[in-house]
Amino acid sequence: MRHPRRDNARRLRRDQTDAEGKLWYLLRNRNLAGRKFKRQVPIGRFIADFACLELKLIIEADGGQHADREAYDEARTAWLETEGWQVQRFWNREILTNIDGVAESILEAIRYLEINPSLSKPDQ
Repeated sequence: MRHPRRDNARRLRRDQTDAEGKLWYLLRNRNLAGRKFKRQVPIGRFIADFACLELKLIIEADGGQHADREAYDEARTAWLETEGWQVQRFWNREILTNIDGVAESILEAIRYLEINPSLSKPDQ
């Protein structure tokens, strides 16, 4: 049986952008604060670019096409937050030119969720 969302996630992993590749290099293999991230993760009807399932933290890499779909992205983020996820968004340009700043921002989110574990519980 085919699973279109899973097939789409596989395609997105295969065809990642330069910014997604750079971000994945930062997040993979528990490189950041020892936390496990997955890439192109189906969550509900959406596919998150990167997700730490344990903390319910999503990291999104946004390219220029996102400037034209701001309302969609806001609705998507709102739905994910109602499901208990924390969402951080970064523009591709920021990832490519300031990966250290992006890493620090993600580390801050990880530390915050570690200090406030009730915010990352699956039932919230």
